[in-house]
Amino acid sequence: MAANKLLQRLGIEHPILLAPMAGAGGTPELAAAVSNAGGLGAWGGAYAKPDEIAGAIRRIRQLTQRPFSVNLFAGGYETDRKVDPQPMLEIMAEAHAKLGLPPPLLPPVPADPFDAQLEAVLEERPPIFSFTFGMPSAAQIAALKNRGIAVTGTATTVQEARRLQQAGVDAIAAQGAEAGAHRGSFAAPFEHSIIPLAVLVCEICASTALPVIASGGIMDGRDVAKAMALGAAAVQLGTAFLPCPESGAAPAYKRALLEAKTDTTVITRAFSGRPARGLTNAFIAMVAGKEDSILPFRQQNDLTRPMRNAAGQRGIADFISLWAGQGVARSRAMPAANLVKTLVDEMLGAEVARP
Repeated sequence: MAANKLLQRLGIEHPILLAPMAGAGGTPELAAAVSNAGGLGAWGGAYAKPDEIAGAIRRIRQLTQRPFSVNLFAGGYETDRKVDPQPMLEIMAEAHAKLGLPPPLLPPVPADPFDAQLEAVLEERPPIFSFTFGMPSAAQIAALKNRGIAVTGTATTVQEARRLQQAGVDAIAAQGAEAGAHRGSFAAPFEHSIIPLAVLVCEICASTALPVIASGGIMDGRDVAKAMALGAAAVQLGTAFLPCPESGAAPAYKRALLEAKTDTTVITRAFSGRPARGLTNAFIAMVAGKEDSILPFRQQNDLTRPMRNAAGQRGIADFISLWAGQGVARSRAMPAANLVKTLVDEMLGAEVARP
């Protein structure tokens, strides 16, 4: 029943949600392809300016008549943490030299753009809005609801899930320890919020009355069936969709995912300043043991962007943030619509007993 209610609330056919994947990986084309296949497409606007967010929403609407979601970071900016930038600039200078880039320039500590970004979302009124890294204010959630926008938030612990329920969200995305990319923790240090997805889904289902969206390491239909047998109303996948042709991930990134034979993911702050799970590579090794030199989020992210962009253009995976979940070794390449259909067929064919 919970699954049916959530699918009805979101206006979708299948319990397959695309992770928003802010940055190059997520694109309006990928979001629309998933929505057109009966799932819920999503686009991450956390690094975009308000006019870019508006443009992306309009582009998705050109590509699909079906519901989709837009995601922002509702917090996480470390504007007060001070770090001597020189040690990190020296590490970056070494990385830049390997890529033939000029010496790095220290970017400013950016202000949190969430309020201005959310205004663009409110103006464009996408069907669904999701957030992570924190929580919008009560007034902001009320403004979203008043515009008929469904709202979902990310929780990595039961405490966070309870806070989301109190805030009035429509559903909770439970981000398990297996999940790729940034940790969404906001109520406790991330080290205390690394909970296996199966445990987290069961605990949140037992502690709140809201539909739960399982996220973390889900790669095939059997994973979907397992999560729903635990009580999840739907699942959210990111890594599984990155090799799709509609994804904006660099070719070297896609190759790294498809060539992964085992789980070599680690949680690192090296690329952005915030803990995130991805395939280990040379840049992560360069920063290992020097974590005290990492700049705050998202100054570190802005500092490493020229390196990541150049590496992506030149096909050098060692200097790209290869975000991936722990199921990465089961990555497969196919158009997004085919993947949605495959996931649904596999889910229906899987026999998974409820605990």
